[in-house]
Amino acid sequence: MEAKRIPEVILNSGKKMPVIGLGTASVPPPPHETLTSILIDAFEIGYRHFDTASLYGSEEPLGKAVEKALELGLVKSRDEVFITSKLWSSDAHPDLVLPALKTSLQKLGLEYVDLYLVHWPVRLKYEAKGTSDILKENVMPSFDMKGIWEAMEECCRLGLAKSVGVSNFGIKKLNQLLENATIPPAVNQVEMSPSWQQGKLREFCKQKGIHVSAWSPLGSYRSSFGTNAVMDSPILKEIACARQKTIAQVALRWIYEEGGIAIVRSFNKERMKENLEIFEWELKQEESQKFRDIPQLRMFSGINFVSENGPYKTLEELWDGDP
Repeated sequence: MEAKRIPEVILNSGKKMPVIGLGTASVPPPPHETLTSILIDAFEIGYRHFDTASLYGSEEPLGKAVEKALELGLVKSRDEVFITSKLWSSDAHPDLVLPALKTSLQKLGLEYVDLYLVHWPVRLKYEAKGTSDILKENVMPSFDMKGIWEAMEECCRLGLAKSVGVSNFGIKKLNQLLENATIPPAVNQVEMSPSWQQGKLREFCKQKGIHVSAWSPLGSYRSSFGTNAVMDSPILKEIACARQKTIAQVALRWIYEEGGIAIVRSFNKERMKENLEIFEWELKQEESQKFRDIPQLRMFSGINFVSENGPYKTLEELWDGDP
């Protein structure tokens, strides 16, 4: 099988990043051996960018898949693979950043990650390690953005992360970070899809040279808070039918044309293939304009990060004024 060639963007760090990545978050997660097998399939299909996090519990099976892909000759060297991992909120303290990355690298069996992100602009209690621990009572009073980012920059200087960035940061928080940053964030990974288009945030990031990476580009992330707004959109259905494409392909093509980097998350081999078939055609101008008529609604509210004892007392504060 001939693997698909995925276009790349050049980050402000000078490193190249494939414009589609395969996400590894799943609730409940599959057994490690199953996930490793799925990821080897993804290598065969052509995926070279994989998105993990300490929260997901998928670093170890991803590392094994990278090792196997090298053994099988699916990739010739580690340089051909782009691995993103993330600092979980229980380690969001200046003294814990470097140890957390070293733990992730140990699980991955790698000497470096290509991109390391601050998962949320929130600190949780140290023992709050899993998704079930994302509770108001576990939110700590402050988030030391300056100290945490200095530690992220140190990870970069040590060569343990080729690029560093953030996830789920709004404009105000990015401005605060940039005031003190020596190394600017290369990426801001946020919820972005046709049903939550993030226009203002994307424009700000573009002006600052920060690439936007889209988690949940098709709307359905986890069963607990997924949405069918994208896959059931009459506008997307109409375009997909006219173009003889899937709704997912139309949504992913739009993200690509808007300059976003999509993190898709399907473990179905056929859908994994389909999600890469978006580069040899383009949306017509009148089709792109129809995306403006798609109703907008944030899928993941983040309400459990809002706490009287935490840094964000309201959702407006968490999302920097975006609803």
